[in-house]
Amino acid sequence: MAENTSLNERADALERKMSDELDVLLSKSALFNMADGKLGATGVGADLATKYGKHQLMDDDPRLPKMPAKPILLDYFECRAKGINHMLQSATHALKASMPEKTILACLLHDIANAIFIKSDHGYWGAQLIEPYVDEEVSWAVRAHQALRFFPDESVGYSYPEMYVKHFGPDYEPDDYIKEAYKRARNHKWYMTARMITVHDIYSFDPDAAVSWEPFVDIVGRNFRQPDEGLGFDNSPTAHMWRTIRRPTKYL
Repeated sequence: MAENTSLNERADALERKMSDELDVLLSKSALFNMADGKLGATGVGADLATKYGKHQLMDDDPRLPKMPAKPILLDYFECRAKGINHMLQSATHALKASMPEKTILACLLHDIANAIFIKSDHGYWGAQLIEPYVDEEVSWAVRAHQALRFFPDESVGYSYPEMYVKHFGPDYEPDDYIKEAYKRARNHKWYMTARMITVHDIYSFDPDAAVSWEPFVDIVGRNFRQPDEGLGFDNSPTAHMWRTIRRPTKYL
């Protein structure tokens, strides 16, 4: 317990130091703080503003790359994502296998929540994030791949990934809701689209692989509806999610 307290104190001191170096106060959401075992939001309240003589951040976070006023999908990949090499490798794998464009796009976007938003239930969050902008088959496949990746399909040469044995242990069993999702997806008309995400997923990807966004520019152009107002400002059901990703430390 003492060690944990010491770690928390050091983290708080580092946070104060970072705040001192900025002209504004940064807020952290309750969800953000849960990752550190803390409940509730921090960096909020008029008392802190008075104490530090600063205002709460209500604009861009100066520590992050600045995004254009009307951002497109690529802007989020370049300015808010990490680990996109993995998705580019997966999409390249599907492209070389002459998969349909919808499947290639699904491979390109399958871990978008992992890369720019949240890891837990990333298939569901990723599907919701892109749903207003892609064909229903694509978002369904992104959602379903979360369950399918835990279950082999010998008909297409997909085995349970060795990486999962290393990450989760040899005795790991998916949650019941994942098992139920797999059963439903197995009999769905778009099962194979989602299954192809798992087939072309790169489970031991090469961080030094030479991949590029360039081969997918036209595929994205034909299959991802980029709003004229910019992602986050088109009043879609998920526009708020894109805005949060754009300004993750905004006070309100």
